[in-house]
Amino acid sequence: MRNLLLSAALIAIPVAAFTLVETSLVAAPQQAQGGPGLGDLSAYSTIVASTRAIAKSGDFAAAEHRITDLETLWDDNASRLRKVDPAAWGMVDGAADQAFSALRASKPDAESINTALANLQQVLAAPVPKATGPVQQVAGIDVTDASGHPLPCEEMIGQVRAKLAQSAASPAIADLQAKAVERCNADDDAHADAFAAQALAQLTK
Repeated sequence: MRNLLLSAALIAIPVAAFTLVETSLVAAPQQAQGGPGLGDLSAYSTIVASTRAIAKSGDFAAAEHRITDLETLWDDNASRLRKVDPAAWGMVDGAADQAFSALRASKPDAESINTALANLQQVLAAPVPKATGPVQQVAGIDVTDASGHPLPCEEMIGQVRAKLAQSAASPAIADLQAKAVERCNADDDAHADAFAAQALAQLTK
């Protein structure tokens, strides 16, 4: 989940201030609206609800601006939440990415946006992971977690950069890295992870 340049995502960034109600709700680990382990997700639900209201008015630009508040808030807490409950985190992260994509489409569609936001609200209310198969791999490298959700592409590309700090990149690896960054910036974790995994596999030969 992101709409930032990857270089900015991989370094410490001051997080924008949010309203007192949103930040205080995130800090309170209650079970009322979150899945087991994720705690209280009502701060996120509040943002989604207001985004839906704005989108229904037809002002998609304002709705996209509002959903960015959720993106930043979620990214700020993602590392902690993912460690607590990776499967539930993956459900929310995937639903949020769908909402971001719908609102950031070159030609936003009202029905697609409403469907994506409604689904995100439902997932936030009960992030119950679906049954999945084994962890998926590309070139022998894990690209999903145990719930089947793609690994955060920033982490995957971070591994590539760490390896490249020890050796020079060949043209093929540099190309894979560039493709991974491009897909990661587009919130396409699955393809970004696949490119990063191919680069890692070549770097570990």
